[in-house]
Amino acid sequence: MTEKILILDFGSQYTQLIARAVREASVYCEIIPYNKPIEYSPELKGIILSGSPFSVNQEDALVADIKSMAGKLPVLGICYGAQLTTKLFGGKVEKSEKREYGRAKLEILQPDILLENVSPHSQVWMSHSDTIKELPEGFTLLGNTESIPVAAFKRNEGLPLYGLQFHPEVYHSAEGKVIINNFLTHICGCHQDWTPAHFISDTVAELKNKIGNKRVIMALSGGVDSTVAATLVHKAVGENLFGIFVDNGVLRKNEFEEVLTIYAKLGLNVKGVDAKALFYSKLAGKSDPEEKRKIIGKTFIEIFDQEAHRIENIDFLGQGTIYPDVIESLSVHGPSATIKSHHNVGGLPDTMKLSLVEPLRLLFKDEVRKVGIELGIPHEMLFRHPFPGPGLGIRILGDITEEKVRLLQEADAIYTNALKKSGLYATVWQAGAILLPVKSVGVMGDERTYEYTVALRAVTSVDGMTADWAHLPYEFLANISNEIINNVRGINRVVYDISSKPPATIEWE
Repeated sequence: MTEKILILDFGSQYTQLIARAVREASVYCEIIPYNKPIEYSPELKGIILSGSPFSVNQEDALVADIKSMAGKLPVLGICYGAQLTTKLFGGKVEKSEKREYGRAKLEILQPDILLENVSPHSQVWMSHSDTIKELPEGFTLLGNTESIPVAAFKRNEGLPLYGLQFHPEVYHSAEGKVIINNFLTHICGCHQDWTPAHFISDTVAELKNKIGNKRVIMALSGGVDSTVAATLVHKAVGENLFGIFVDNGVLRKNEFEEVLTIYAKLGLNVKGVDAKALFYSKLAGKSDPEEKRKIIGKTFIEIFDQEAHRIENIDFLGQGTIYPDVIESLSVHGPSATIKSHHNVGGLPDTMKLSLVEPLRLLFKDEVRKVGIELGIPHEMLFRHPFPGPGLGIRILGDITEEKVRLLQEADAIYTNALKKSGLYATVWQAGAILLPVKSVGVMGDERTYEYTVALRAVTSVDGMTADWAHLPYEFLANISNEIINNVRGINRVVYDISSKPPATIEWE
């Protein structure tokens, strides 16, 4: 039986960080919307209430039955969760005289097991516009800050019920992870035994039970998620897994051959489909980014559908869906507004009546990598930078031709290999080259050239939601510029992108 913590999402931008902090403590947790009914099973050990952009005093405030929860399990309310707890139990929450945002010092007024091993003046992170003015009767103040009277509190009687006005889950709360760990172990009694090996054994057993002797088909991309998902399914069903890896003509240099070689070493049953010519013909003359994405996605699904129909008696479709995708679809606000359409390699045509198998749907990306290490998947595949589904198709600005793909593949390979050789690759979240629809004059020897410009992009990030441009050494950039221009005929100028996200995006299209 896997112990579980439930996180109720009231719409906070930090909700996923709470889940990550719990998972990092080797405790399994799930995020559900604040208004979803709770199933009180024996493995459920505690509940955490997230923050929210809303006020507990507005007419349409988000409300959950905290009194009922706190009668069954330990509960920890964070920010909005703490304010809602205060209000529902008869305390007073009012608009702050000024919005409290940023670093503050938590002064511990009373020792408590929740704050064990926390410094007397620990740095915490505030982000709220309401303030708890009075605690309910039967509650005790545990800590405050210079500007707010109630920063931490607990209920005196009954099962443990705590509230924190600050956000322990964010990086800026110096000892926030200690507080969360105290709640999990001392208060909820969690054993911290949720490990990659534990996950693998449980998942393989579940897959065997679900799939039995039936067949599974998967679209593989060479990426971390689909590779780890396929390896788990393979451990459960062996040769009854049929993988399809399509060369869409906009992969990185030599990627098609290299990925197939790794799949063979892993013992996966994967068919490689060279469809470059078809993709190039459909993309010819198309410059609009959304149109290119849709063509690449639609053409992929057509090929996948054709290949799937060549295999008899398929009952399941495997996908590398991970937890952030699941959370997004279940969030308080629903799916985010579309900034750009995403190419889902597991896109399912209506004609394919298959049941879904998603062995990674409860894992974050870093957890997928840990599972991959436990499964013996090569390091270079697990720790590759994120790569967009439409591939180089959205790193070639303007129309796509086979010659432009060749130019970008060469430039990108030089850049990526140099990052690896210099030890910079692991310090960067994502890097790549972009071929611009701009030609400029250059001089090579005694000849005048008029060739393309390549932009180099490298960013640092934790989760890709925000990103800063990577401050690569000038000498490194100078050497890369020379190497690309000297070795890739057709490119005579290299520039470096120093835009962060926001306001820019990581990819240019």
